[in-house]
Amino acid sequence: MTQREQQRARVLTEVVAGRWTVAEAAQVLGLSVRQVWRLKATYVQEGATALAHGNRGRPASGRIADGIRQRVVELVRGPYADCNDSHLVELLLEREGIELSRMTLCRILGAAGLRAGRRQRAPRHRRRRDRMSQAGMLLQIDGSPHHWLGPDQPRCTLIGAVDDATGEPVAAVFRQQEDAHGYFLLLQQQVLRVHGVPQALYHDRHSIFQRDTRASMTLDEELAGRLEPTQFGRALEELGIGSIAARSPQAKGRIERLWGTLQGRLVQELRLAGITDLEAANAFLPGFLARYTARFAVAADDPGQAYRPVAAEVDWDQVLSFRYPRVVNNDNTVQWMGHTLQIPPGPRRRSYARAHVYVHELLDGSLGVWYEGGWLLRTPAPAQPQPLRARKRSPVRSTRPSVPPPATPPSPARPAPKQPRTPWRPPATHPWRGFKIPLPTPRD
Repeated sequence: MTQREQQRARVLTEVVAGRWTVAEAAQVLGLSVRQVWRLKATYVQEGATALAHGNRGRPASGRIADGIRQRVVELVRGPYADCNDSHLVELLLEREGIELSRMTLCRILGAAGLRAGRRQRAPRHRRRRDRMSQAGMLLQIDGSPHHWLGPDQPRCTLIGAVDDATGEPVAAVFRQQEDAHGYFLLLQQQVLRVHGVPQALYHDRHSIFQRDTRASMTLDEELAGRLEPTQFGRALEELGIGSIAARSPQAKGRIERLWGTLQGRLVQELRLAGITDLEAANAFLPGFLARYTARFAVAADDPGQAYRPVAAEVDWDQVLSFRYPRVVNNDNTVQWMGHTLQIPPGPRRRSYARAHVYVHELLDGSLGVWYEGGWLLRTPAPAQPQPLRARKRSPVRSTRPSVPPPATPPSPARPAPKQPRTPWRPPATHPWRGFKIPLPTPRD
């Protein structure tokens, strides 16, 4: 018997013995007088066993069947071993037709000893930042290196962008590593072409987005009063996109939580689909992100859109590329990484010798020479383009004629230091050696 049932038995014994009234018993037990009369009548007829609930020992009417419980345990020990509870509930419903609540699943797995308690970290006080009011006002971008294709496959990086107002992952792409080329592709193919130009990007302090402020400034940077932007930072400036650098991972917590959710769901989805290469993984991403958006995205406070259309005069290949300043040689060629780019003649056989141009490495691997708002040269894209990276910029040679330094008169040669003179000593056979001076004779 439970403690409550034992208390009721003691009180009803006093009532039956006539030492307590029914009203006093009702007040002690916290029941109505009518309920105490019913309990007393049952207690007199059946004894203390009448105080136990009638369903005790019987299986619940809504209990999950033992066969389903065993099937869930087998699946969790097999193909769904690394799935979290929420994801597992969705997979069981979509793939196995088993509908369970998360708490019911936790009870089944806990009874089978398949779930251990998660250690909780000590709480730390932080201030919550409200979401933006419109979609497109702020995108949080980042890269997450992880064993996305399985523990036996090499690590790769998932680069993504999530809308701060809705939590929708608007873009994502798998890369071998986090690089500026991947961010250029992400911005061009999935953000600008699909949604438009966002107001600002929120990112960490990776060297892709900004230069190290501790680095020494060049003379041109000192004259300009600021550090020269990176290749990606320069593209954001030309597109009119704000760049905000976070000071901690928690500041861009929206995309950090996205990585935690995807590492607990996307890895298992890729494994169940049998995907082990980046090309197939990138093809799988759009469908997965659509299901993720339907499951986790929220509506923005303002239903409008803050994305801006891309201006018609903007050449995307020129802006979203790696560009470097160069000076054209006298034979109308430009040297670039061991290659010689021959510039064709301009209008009226114009020569571009000594002109300041930009050499562009385009995202498809081709090269281009840009001069005063137009392309002078575009090379075809290679059949198998290699990942691009930002290179060190070499200084631009000046077009002014070089002036030789003024001739300086040669300085007079210094005389050799004098050696100390050794006094001359006559040899033993010298006549002076045999000459003797007569001494005067002393006088008496």
